[in-house]
Amino acid sequence: MTTIEIDTPDGPIDALLSIPPGSGPWPGVVVIHDAFGYSRDKESINDRVAQAGYLALTPNMYARGGRIRCITRVMRELMTQRGRALDDIIAARDHLRNRPDCSGQVGIAGFCMGGQFALVMSPKGFGASAPFYGAPLPRHLNDTLQGACPIVASFGERDPLGKGAPEKLRKVIAAKQITSDVKVYPGVGHSFANTLPAQPLLRIAGFGYDDAATEDAWSRVFSFFGEHLKA
Repeated sequence: MTTIEIDTPDGPIDALLSIPPGSGPWPGVVVIHDAFGYSRDKESINDRVAQAGYLALTPNMYARGGRIRCITRVMRELMTQRGRALDDIIAARDHLRNRPDCSGQVGIAGFCMGGQFALVMSPKGFGASAPFYGAPLPRHLNDTLQGACPIVASFGERDPLGKGAPEKLRKVIAAKQITSDVKVYPGVGHSFANTLPAQPLLRIAGFGYDDAATEDAWSRVFSFFGEHLKA
């Protein structure tokens, strides 16, 4: 994995890039980090995606001023579904598409805040979307998912932020006849696929890593991506 610079409409930002072993071209995946931003956890996720045979690119959503200054702006743009954050994600998608080692097919995956972005961006030129616990769901979900790409979504049953989210997502997806795989993992909560600090306390609050759910979710995601990005 390496840190690179990508061009956006508002100037260059840094991004984490992981390249699969062997020789390409490979499909790409834009990976959107959670509210914590860059961390060792996100680096390991990028590498996992690359090991599965995808160019993995995580744009730094807090590149302009750091996490504390940027988080309010990024959250606001997520709610309104317009602004620099969305432009940065599209720029990351285009950066992958323009690489000679990319096949031209690009998916998107995201965690928590990033999972919400993965849903918001699903109609915007991606081949498949993989939101991990992207709750609370984006506003005006019926309009947000108009023209969405195939979606593979993963939720934790004990997620305090996701009450009713899987059912609502399934209802909208079914009405729009979007190809999908939505799964709720029993007994696990929010951030089950992220190794965050203070795990014992997080589990009490309905958060925290779970190895079995993580492995199953990634297995589903890579199978889904294999169908929709490698064809």
